[in-house]
Amino acid sequence: MIKDVFSHQPVLKKEDIGRKKDKKRADNWQHTVSRIWQLMAHRRWMVLLVIILVIITSLLSLVGPYLIGHIIDHNIMTKSFDLLPQKIIWLLIIFAALSILTYLAAFIMVNIAQETVYKLRMQLFSHMQQLPIRFFDERQHGDIMSRMTNDIENISKVLNSSFIQFTSSIVTLVGTVIVMLTLSPVLTLLTMTIIPVMFLATRWITNRTGPLYKMRQQALGDMNAYIEEIVSGQSVVKVFSQEKEVTQGFEQKNRAVRERGFWSISYSGTIPKVMNTLNNVSFAIVVGIGGILALNGQAVTVGTIVIFAEYARQFTRPLSDLANQFNEVLSALAGAERVFAIIDEEEEPDTVEGAIQIQGHIQFHDVTFKYNDSQQKIVINHVSFDLAAGESLALVGATGAGKTTIIQLLNRFYDIKGGDILIDGVSVSRMPRRTLRRQIAYVLQDPILFDGTIRDNIKYGNHMATDEEVIQAAKDANAHDFIMRLEEGYDTVISGEESRLSQGERQLLSIARALVQDPKILLLDEATSSIDTVTEMKLQEAIDRLMAGRTSIVIAHRLNTVKKTDKVIVLAQGEIIEQGYQQELLQTNGLYSQMVHSSNGDFDELLD
Repeated sequence: MIKDVFSHQPVLKKEDIGRKKDKKRADNWQHTVSRIWQLMAHRRWMVLLVIILVIITSLLSLVGPYLIGHIIDHNIMTKSFDLLPQKIIWLLIIFAALSILTYLAAFIMVNIAQETVYKLRMQLFSHMQQLPIRFFDERQHGDIMSRMTNDIENISKVLNSSFIQFTSSIVTLVGTVIVMLTLSPVLTLLTMTIIPVMFLATRWITNRTGPLYKMRQQALGDMNAYIEEIVSGQSVVKVFSQEKEVTQGFEQKNRAVRERGFWSISYSGTIPKVMNTLNNVSFAIVVGIGGILALNGQAVTVGTIVIFAEYARQFTRPLSDLANQFNEVLSALAGAERVFAIIDEEEEPDTVEGAIQIQGHIQFHDVTFKYNDSQQKIVINHVSFDLAAGESLALVGATGAGKTTIIQLLNRFYDIKGGDILIDGVSVSRMPRRTLRRQIAYVLQDPILFDGTIRDNIKYGNHMATDEEVIQAAKDANAHDFIMRLEEGYDTVISGEESRLSQGERQLLSIARALVQDPKILLLDEATSSIDTVTEMKLQEAIDRLMAGRTSIVIAHRLNTVKKTDKVIVLAQGEIIEQGYQQELLQTNGLYSQMVHSSNGDFDELLD
């Protein structure tokens, strides 16, 4: 196993690990620590209390060994019982108080840590709801989930333990040095001879573990993204018999996590061993030379040697703890940087405030759009059309013609690069996104449901809807009958990937959801595709009720769906080839007329 691990070299570059300090990285981490501290602002009085408790426990840990040394010199060595019972009682009180206060400090710090992580999760999740669709289109969802879970959990672990450990180590270190100097400057200097070695060893190791921890978190995010992708597409994997291939793909991701985790943990794991060795060396130096001094009568007693032996351990232990915790902190900071990278993403701009009421008159004026400035391909090229309130429009075109993009632009998922989109004569850029979208219903080709009851899913776009309105919407959507056949009816709990419901039933629920929303504008993105003929009839009836009296834009490949609309636009490569009212286009013997007369009910073959 070990041989197998070492057979794979870590995926590193020379610039990733080096002796030279990366100033930019240090500055970033200082900024990250500052931001975490800001999240703890409302609990600063509790943090102060924890610091006070840690200082007290650290001082008590110094008093215990001192009292033991005092007992050895004044009672054991002299065979005297003078005040011995009282000293033992005080020793017991000190150790009991040390245990109680240590537990109390840890209890309070856990509360602070969990509250801080709770706020960070809420800040991240709420910020994600304000990010544009572009952000989610350009990133793997599994990686986003990894930042939401694994990276924040690393921060939680460090806050729970490392804060107290850091504070305790620093106080113990300072206190130990002061007491040791008071007892014997000579033995103190001997104890400190190992500090340069500790410093150099720790620096050499941490310079290598910092980049490794960051790379490990990145590899973990990539692996989680791959898992999410394969689990979501499991049916496709099995249909194409790709189980072996996806397993090999996962092996590569998993190997990257293993290698980076192995090297980061291996490097950081050497710190306790190095520190323990140096600790034993320090102990041997103190006992050996202290014994020689005591035998020579140079004002060093047996009790002093015992005290120094314990203090020597207490002196090196904080250094070891600081080095160990530093690696955990590096891992947490690497995760925190990934979390704050999302929080720092620019929110979907929406400077317009207030509510709007629309009637549904839609106008596209010379609209041009491409998804990013570096992209060469123009997705929508000088598109113009006018759709009166209450009219319906069918968008017809081959895959990639720009049909879905037109719907996304109307929803303001993306902002146009040229031209203008008007609703009731007002540019959508001057309308608040939130209130605009509340008056637009969007029925997708693949219906999306959420964990909860059927009633909750239907009410998703209008939480104020009554039960009567929900039932009526389900009846209008032809969904009521199959809902009532379920054991719990409208209270049946379903999941987002509910297997008990067919594709058609899920689509009927999405139409009922749109009906409850009572939108002014309706957008249908191939809502009847991949549905059997009987279900399609039910869906078409529901869609007819949904479209009645509303401005509707329909993306459809089925002739039956297209023929029910008032207007038709034929798109090709982002440009309008033909547009007009149904009867006008049929009489002109143009492209649409030829498609209708030569079609067997499906435009796909004709459009490709």
